[in-house]
Amino acid sequence: MTAAIRDLARLPLVDEVRVSEPIESVALKPEGPDAAAPAYLNAVAIVTTRLAPSVLLGYLHAIEQRHGRVRSERRSAREPGWEDRTLDLDLIAYGDVVSDDPALLLPHPRAAERDFVLGPWLAVDPDAVLPGVGRVDAALARLREPE
Repeated sequence: MTAAIRDLARLPLVDEVRVSEPIESVALKPEGPDAAAPAYLNAVAIVTTRLAPSVLLGYLHAIEQRHGRVRSERRSAREPGWEDRTLDLDLIAYGDVVSDDPALLLPHPRAAERDFVLGPWLAVDPDAVLPGVGRVDAALARLREPE
């Protein structure tokens, strides 16, 4: 994870990278959480950049590839590639940009459902807002409400 963060900071037109502490979560598979699979380490990076979102996403995929990630074919852009992976860099949000382009879904369509995204994001940016959802702290509180 440290090497990928260094790679992010070295990208052209990137001025700053702030990163949360990593947290461990249960592997998430199509059937749901899989405690028998190796746990995931999750962190959120806030990147200050002048790169266009599509260009940034391309760089994220290149960093994944350099660290051994192989992207498999998926049935649709809205379904994650569920293979085990060495590194998964998602573009969760880019300011207030909203995109339904299958090549660049913004904000990430499942971000508001993921404690392991919202928690670390809030730790790095207490005032964070997820476009179309609202404040990250409120979204996290809703997620953690007992049913």
